[in-house]
Amino acid sequence: MSSVKLTTTLRKTEQKGFAQIDANKIPASANAFRSKALLAYQSAALPTTSMEAWRRTDLRNLPADLFRVFTDADPRSPAVPVEILQPVVDDHFGGQLVVTPHGTERTVGADLESQGVIFCDLRTAEQNYPELVAKILGTLVSPEESVFAAMSASFAQNGAFIYIPQGVHVKQPLHSIFWGAGDGLAFINNILVYLEEGSSLTYVHESASPKESADRVMVATNVEIHVGENADLRFVELQSLGSNVWNFSHERSRVDSNGKLDWIFGAVGSKLTKNFSDLDLAGEGAWGRMSGFYMTDKNQHLDHDTQQNHFAAHTTSDLLFKGALLDSSRSVWQGMIYVAPDAQQTDGYQANRNLILSDKARADSIPGLEILADDVRCTHGATVGKLEQEPIFYLKSRGIPQKEAERIVVEGFFDPIMQRIPFEGVRQRFQDAILQKMKN
Repeated sequence: MSSVKLTTTLRKTEQKGFAQIDANKIPASANAFRSKALLAYQSAALPTTSMEAWRRTDLRNLPADLFRVFTDADPRSPAVPVEILQPVVDDHFGGQLVVTPHGTERTVGADLESQGVIFCDLRTAEQNYPELVAKILGTLVSPEESVFAAMSASFAQNGAFIYIPQGVHVKQPLHSIFWGAGDGLAFINNILVYLEEGSSLTYVHESASPKESADRVMVATNVEIHVGENADLRFVELQSLGSNVWNFSHERSRVDSNGKLDWIFGAVGSKLTKNFSDLDLAGEGAWGRMSGFYMTDKNQHLDHDTQQNHFAAHTTSDLLFKGALLDSSRSVWQGMIYVAPDAQQTDGYQANRNLILSDKARADSIPGLEILADDVRCTHGATVGKLEQEPIFYLKSRGIPQKEAERIVVEGFFDPIMQRIPFEGVRQRFQDAILQKMKN
């Protein structure tokens, strides 16, 4: 890349505030897609509240000029906590990938590799499997979607890559962890998952960092998921980032004919999160379920923007997001079900339920429908309410203290979403988060 282009890039990134994230930081494995994404990054502006998708999430306090990508000169980050490394789905994993600023630790069973399963970090995938990476990288999440999507596409330092060949059923879950720590660091990642026809997989991914660290960190991630015909994917995402982390992600899945995607989100961390999650039901008979759990405290701000797109006939989507809010925290959920003109006889459902646990907390819930077909069934709903006093009074009358009674009622509120999660370990992690937040 010429020095003229480097100078132009740096000047434009300074205008949007990211002066320390420039073209010099593009990985050595840069390909034509990254170069194209860089052009989108150069022309992108930092989102403002004048944009509908960002109207309730203000980035004016984002210290954009602080963030830089990791270099070997940065000190080593704390070790990944043992509890995060423990299996949350089964007694053990079929494979585990731990990505930190200092390197990647990978464990994969020989039986999976013999079946052609690829589970590795993105750097390795770009070097060893460029043709497979090209099948999905940038095909679902466009760099033009926002400055953060373009940033992830251009400057991704690492990430996770999963490829499951046709007809292969991975019986034991795969697990990846992105661990980010270090004041002023930006962790920029891509997650790519590709299931060929008739394959199946359970995949658990967690983004984490030290919980109460004063380090100011930014995370930007693009997630692209392809579920082939008659394939079946369970994808569990856990977000337990520290209290000073700015977290941005663009995620999109494509489900082909008769494919299934069970997509589970859990968010308890970060200072601010803006997440876009799109479910594209692209083939006839495709099925998708999105289940979300979030609990906020202090001054956390979590904004989830979901899209259920029915592009083919006889498709089904089902979304349920539930959240509880403490202190001065705020949540935003914006959801849309879109039904294309040819997507007849589809069934779409979405619901968002919020429990306000403080007079200073706030939850915004905005469901939506755009239906262009005439033979469909689509429903939606949203609620925001406070703790019911009757069950708390009942529990207290049985000798249970006030705080414990409130915790029990909150757990009961979340029970419908917990029942959607078929993994005891994941449910336990969420229940521990509820307990910890309500203790503070």
